[in-house]
Amino acid sequence: MTSKQLVRPQDGRVLFGVCAGLGQYFGIDPTLVRILWVLLTFVAGTGILLYVILATVMPSGGAVI
Repeated sequence: MTSKQLVRPQDGRVLFGVCAGLGQYFGIDPTLVRILWVLLTFVAGTGILLYVILATVMPSGGAVI
């Protein structure tokens, strides 16, 4: 049994890897997470602040082999 960890992966990064990590954790495409993140930023205005917080809090993970 493998445990799921919320990490910023080395592969699939665009900026800091937050959306790629969330996509891997929840099992969805990172592009969909990025689109939702942009919508959250424009609609609620909290997307950028939340992204910076997650980029500093989420540990950086190694490359998946």
